[in-house]
This record gives sequence, structure tokens and C-alpha cells, in this order.
Amino acid sequence: MHLPALTRRRLLASTALAWGLAASGLAQAADRTIHIVVPFGAGAVQDTVLRAFSNELGQALQASIVIENKPGAGGTLGTQGVARAKPDGNTLVMAAASHNFTGHMYPRLGFHPVNDFEPVALVASSGYVIAAPAGQARNLAQWVAAAKASPTPWNYASAGNGSASHLGMASFLAQAKLEQQHIPYKSTGDAVRELLAGRVQGVTAATTGLIAFKDDPRVQLLAYTGPKRSPFLPDLPTVAESGFPGFQFDTWYGLLAPAGTPAAEIGKLNAAVNKVLADPVVQERVRKLGAETATDTPAGFKALLAKDWVTAGNVVKVSGARVE
Repeated sequence: MHLPALTRRRLLASTALAWGLAASGLAQAADRTIHIVVPFGAGAVQDTVLRAFSNELGQALQASIVIENKPGAGGTLGTQGVARAKPDGNTLVMAAASHNFTGHMYPRLGFHPVNDFEPVALVASSGYVIAAPAGQARNLAQWVAAAKASPTPWNYASAGNGSASHLGMASFLAQAKLEQQHIPYKSTGDAVRELLAGRVQGVTAATTGLIAFKDDPRVQLLAYTGPKRSPFLPDLPTVAESGFPGFQFDTWYGLLAPAGTPAAEIGKLNAAVNKVLADPVVQERVRKLGAETATDTPAGFKALLAKDWVTAGNVVKVSGARVE
């Protein structure tokens, strides 16, 4: 069939427009940028766990994942920025149990850990390890005895005021009836480096932050804080086995979005995270860090966050920890 010249030009123009719109849509999907804030410094547990699957997450979402380390004030500075961000699913925070602790420790916190966020996806879980410089003690009971016998109080390092590493050690010291000076840093990595240098006498850090040093001659791992021995450190006794029955302290890691983020967007992000974490390659990568992948629905994670808020308040009260 022969078309008039004007008709052919209109047809070609409309076809070009359709292809242009399609290409534009694809470009927008591929060019989406999602900023994930880690409210601690590089080397923090949240940072290493997130980087274990961030590339795959970007591929699943057809987006560029930008990880932003924003440390300060026990993780509250970076977290506050996310709470105030546009609720469109493009700004998230990689949180952990310390997210709830800060709400009970900072009297003028600029956000509410539960009410100002939409839980997106649970990512992983981990226990903690109490460690000391080599030569101080061979086990936790000896370490406590040596600390009590010291004429001056010992120091312990943490990833910051209100961080889980702060509350974990403060909780244990309360049960052991032992006083020590808390020295806050900006990340778990910083705290562990102070331990390696011998400038502090103890640290409590997630397994992910200490497992790389299990054979380091500068470090003595003393005990694991979980209810049973860690599968990553099977020879390390629990705190309960070390003479302090009933003690338990562990954490979760997960992604949160600002309150008001549409449910459809939350569902899309949750599905992508769960898909990525189902990959055996990613699971093994996370296990090598000393954590276990863990997934849930947004509703399930929301229930966990609310329950953990109450637990965090009890831990802060029992430990006597405070912002210094």
C-alpha cells in the first residue's frame, strides 16, 4: 500500500516519539539512585554487612546504590537525616539494634526510632564478642577478676554513645558489678583498633567486627554474648558459660525508610532485598563476616522493631548507661 508523503512523515514521527518515550522510561529505571546511609564510619558492622549485598541489590532494583557513611553521636546524626528525607524510597538507613537504644539515651533526639520510620527489610542477625588485649586474661572470669583487682578503673571502647557495642558492654559490667570508663569512637573498626593498640582494656563488638582477629596474637577473645555458642566461633564459650548465667545480648540489621514512604514502594524494596538474600553466594558472603542472613515481611519487621523498642528501654535501664 502506498501512503501519501505527509502520512508517512506523521507515521515516522509518531513511531520515533513512541521509541523515545520507551527509551526514556528505561533510562529512568536504570538511572534511579538509592542512597543508603550507614550512621557509623567505614568498617562498622552495618557498613560491612550492607556492602556484602549492595551490588546485587542495585541490579535487582535496576538502580545505583550509593552508600553514605555519616557517623556521629552514636549513629543519631545520619539516622536523623534519613528521618527527614523525602519519603520516596530513595533514601534509606542501614540500622541495627542500637537504633532503638539511642531513643532511650538521648533526651533531645531529633526523631523517634519507631514512629518516624517505615521498616523495609530485615537483613541479618549477629551476636557479640567480648575481647581484650592479649596477655590480660585467658577467659572472661579472669578478666573480670583482674579488672576488679586493678588500682585504677579500666577503659573499654565502643562504636559510640548509645551504640550496641556500648550497651552490650555496659549491660555485662552491670551484671558483673564492675565499673569501667567508657571511651566512645565513631565505628566498631575504630574501637577494635584501639584494642589492638592496647590503649583500652576491653571491647564488646558484633562477631562481624572481631571474627577477622580470632587468630590475631594481639587479641584475646573472651566470650560470646549469644544464648548458645556461635557457629563461627564454636570453641569460644558464652558469657553464661563463663560464670554469668542468664546474660544474652545480640542484634539485628535492617533497612528503614522515612515514615510516609508508600506501601507499594516498601513492598518493592522488601521483595528485592529478600530475593538477593536468598542467593547462596550472598548468604555465604554474609556468613564469612560472622552474621546470618535473616528476612521478613515489612509487617513482621515492624513488629520486631516495636518489640525491640521495649527491650532496648529495659537494657538501658538495667545497664545504667548514659550519654556522656
